[in-house]
Amino acid sequence: MKLRITVHGVAYEVEVEVLDPGDGFPASTPLPHLRTHSNPTPTPAPPPKPASRPVATTPAGSGAVTSPISGVVVEIKCQKGDAVKEGQILLVIEAMKMNTSIAAPTAGRVKNIPVAVGEQVQEGQVLVEYE
Repeated sequence: MKLRITVHGVAYEVEVEVLDPGDGFPASTPLPHLRTHSNPTPTPAPPPKPASRPVATTPAGSGAVTSPISGVVVEIKCQKGDAVKEGQILLVIEAMKMNTSIAAPTAGRVKNIPVAVGEQVQEGQVLVEYE
């Protein structure tokens, strides 16, 4: 919502976001020269965000899951030889205090895990090899 506010004779145009429209609010004006009025215009709600899904990146034609970001491996949820389903969480990477779950892009069997918990990984580095 855009508002025009005049302070000491200088007009300012500001844009504000209404977080809780409610039914209005009481206003008191202890200063006799202060005038207030409001004529809000409703703004459309933003579109809903899509549900967050675990991230998995796999180069075309390969049996490897690579890291989508640089970070530290904080948890490995599979072992060599495990059969994994599409979408199953394989490991978790922490970057900037946020955990990112890495999921299997397709079903398969874990062939090798060339990283360890606590290891720093780079974007594009192979995390899990599968067949």
